[in-house]
Amino acid sequence: MAISTALWSFALVVGLLTLTPGLDTALILRTSALGRRHRAWGVVLGIQTGTLLWGALTSLGVTALLTASHVAYETVRWAGAAYLVWMGARMLRDTFRGTRAAGSADLDLGTGADTVGDGWRQGTLTNLLNPKMGAFYVAVLPQFVPAGTNHFAMGLLLTTVHILIGLVWSAVLIACARVLRGWLSKPRARRILDRVTGTVVAAFGVKLALGD
Repeated sequence: MAISTALWSFALVVGLLTLTPGLDTALILRTSALGRRHRAWGVVLGIQTGTLLWGALTSLGVTALLTASHVAYETVRWAGAAYLVWMGARMLRDTFRGTRAAGSADLDLGTGADTVGDGWRQGTLTNLLNPKMGAFYVAVLPQFVPAGTNHFAMGLLLTTVHILIGLVWSAVLIACARVLRGWLSKPRARRILDRVTGTVVAAFGVKLALGD
């Protein structure tokens, strides 16, 4: 397989994966729609940082050890599931409590500041606590590494393709989320958004715990 063919083929696979609505989409849309644009880009950069780390570790063969070790994989899986369920449950609880303005609670339950750093930490942690990302890279990435190439360098190149696609799609999501800002000026609308997002996040945690 030629390098150019491998890159285009991998781009098609991860492009379809990126376009599929999921946890990353929910996090980016929710953060951006609430007017926290800097934080939203921080979430995007954090997610892509996690992707880069998974790609680099896969290229080094480290994540193969994770997927081969049942105990290690289960530990990461349960930690990730607990984190997501906790985030989702706290979001849902805050929308019903009325002790804070709806929409003020952030997924990481921090101060809610519109900073790139806070968003980056949230995005990175969410991505790295998803062992299925590692499993995906272990199963898919080696198939697109042409024979005779440097596995680490080619793995990073393929991962870079995934990151670039993710950045482009995230920019589209953030731009689209601006349309919702007028609607989200209403407290009821913010509660609805947080309940939907909290449910999605918790559901992903439950799914991860069940191993589906």
